[in-house]
Amino acid sequence: MRNPLARLTDEDRARLRQHLRVPVLSFLALLGLLAVNVTLGATLPFAQVWALELAVVAVMVAVILLFSMEIRHEPPLVRLFAGLGFFWVAILVGMTLTDYLGR
Repeated sequence: MRNPLARLTDEDRARLRQHLRVPVLSFLALLGLLAVNVTLGATLPFAQVWALELAVVAVMVAVILLFSMEIRHEPPLVRLFAGLGFFWVAILVGMTLTDYLGR
């Protein structure tokens, strides 16, 4: 079986690289932020580390919304509902954690 990328011209490869740049960089940023969060959780460098971890999670959500979902280029109503959707998922996760931790 032949490699389908072998038939691409140099211009096509450059366009593909340019198109994949933002998703790959956002993925790497999310992995880096996850590493920071795991390191903070494993080492617990100070008593109020949970506040810094929440800030890291907020940055991760912002990266997902702005770059992965590309809502920067959407109308304001779409941005509003994307934010509300993430807020609603946060409420549901919080309710689930309250249920599990309260038992």
